[in-house]
Amino acid sequence: MSLFTRTRLQRQSEVKRYLKLGHCRSIDALKSIPRPRRCGLSTTAPGPSDPHAYCKDLVRKYDYDSYLNSYFYPRALQNGYFAIKAFSVELAMVQDNVSNATIGKMRMQFWRNAVKEITEGKPPKHPIALALCETSQNSKLSAYHLKRIIDARDAELQTSTFLTVDLLTAHAEATSSTVLYLLLSLLSLPSATLSHAVSHIGTAHTFTTMLRALPYHATHGRMFIPAEITAKHGVSQEDVFRHGPNAKGIDDAVFDFATIAHDHLNTAHDMLKTSEDLNSMVPEKAVPVFLAGVPVINYLRRLENAGFNAFDPKLERRDGFLAWQMWMAYYRRRF
Repeated sequence: MSLFTRTRLQRQSEVKRYLKLGHCRSIDALKSIPRPRRCGLSTTAPGPSDPHAYCKDLVRKYDYDSYLNSYFYPRALQNGYFAIKAFSVELAMVQDNVSNATIGKMRMQFWRNAVKEITEGKPPKHPIALALCETSQNSKLSAYHLKRIIDARDAELQTSTFLTVDLLTAHAEATSSTVLYLLLSLLSLPSATLSHAVSHIGTAHTFTTMLRALPYHATHGRMFIPAEITAKHGVSQEDVFRHGPNAKGIDDAVFDFATIAHDHLNTAHDMLKTSEDLNSMVPEKAVPVFLAGVPVINYLRRLENAGFNAFDPKLERRDGFLAWQMWMAYYRRRF
């Protein structure tokens, strides 16, 4: 059901209820019935008719792991989940979808303005902005977190390399981890312990995303494994761009990078173990957010089986067992 149809039916239902209870004696009295806030969207204005369907389709096409994760969120919150995830996907794709950094910065400024307008209930006629606006009315989404993701992706336009692991960790915390903070807010779970734990899951997610995309980035002359790791193993970026898996030291660099990602997952595990309230288990309501760690573990295991050859074609295929692994993690409340 589209946003327009749902809002119209709500209006009709209120009118019938008022008439039945005898509150309205004339058509003029109907004007006093409070109208639902609709983020400044009118039925006559041009624009997408179903923003939520657009967000869902975008995530399904470009972030299939997150699409699988959506099934474990409460049905009433799935639209909000897809709005947040689509926002993240949209910003992550800017670098590859623009011809130069200037155009990319214009896109980022559009989203900065959009976040401001969303907080005012007057979003631009963009499906993701409309979906975020509706979500923000029902959940306390932090405008600071939304802007933080934008700023991090904007900075990414200026460089295709990270000199140190710490710099990449900061970038991961401002992107993937911040998305998980927003999802905790969507589920109304304000917890310092949970936030700290998911920050490590988000960092591990970013690191594995860099590894998964290594073949693609190499063909486009980009290297996201931090320079301190590649220098340690004598890896030449040009050698990776030209020879891929045959580049000297690349497997060792991938191993070190994957190990750091795995360490972040272990840190998240340890935080749950040391918390007296959690007893090594993820709180039932928070499990959907922590399931973001399952695809990370899945990829790292497959990478190990491939001898840490990130260019192995088998790693580009979807693992048919991933959905089952997510279900088991959900059932056991462990990731």
